[in-house]
Amino acid sequence: MTIHEALGIGAVAIATIGYVPYFRDVLQGRTKPHATSWLLWGLLAGIAFLGQISGNAGSGAWVTGFTAVMSLVVFVLSLFKGTRDVVLADWFSLAGAGIALVLWYLTSDPLLSVAISTVINALAFFPTFRKSWRRPQEETVVMYFLSGLKFVLALLSLQTVSLLTTLFPLSLVLMNWLFVALLLVQRRRTDGQPALAARLAA
Repeated sequence: MTIHEALGIGAVAIATIGYVPYFRDVLQGRTKPHATSWLLWGLLAGIAFLGQISGNAGSGAWVTGFTAVMSLVVFVLSLFKGTRDVVLADWFSLAGAGIALVLWYLTSDPLLSVAISTVINALAFFPTFRKSWRRPQEETVVMYFLSGLKFVLALLSLQTVSLLTTLFPLSLVLMNWLFVALLLVQRRRTDGQPALAARLAA
């Protein structure tokens, strides 16, 4: 086993560990995933996975493919246990995912599709960011932290380093850890509001 393969396996292992508390919290009703975000994340990770494979990413693509599958599983679960409020921006994001697939088919340019998917994937965080700004307790922080970490390992496990193979995982390190920061800040702010209200009422 090469070092790249070991890191690729490590990335998938971290991803698996991260999903365990997430599924537990969803099934217990503590976490409410946004259906639109998870559908988009599944579709876009699938596009990025195919792009990485065409760019000879090797073991560095394993966790992207795994993420695509697990995101679609969470999407199905979110239809029963999550949030489905859809706004206009969500529809634009879904349309963008379709455009990325069509452009790849028409141009045979995986880099173009991966670049579009990366941008749309960042936009796909919008429904979850919007929900979590108001209700930060409805997400599992550790899963998003580990999601960023797994893509750090994925970057280190790439067997071919290029813009095609690095763009998508690098963006997910940034987006996941920004989301962790938002959750922690909003939880601290909202947790302090009841105490402030009690002091003002006293």
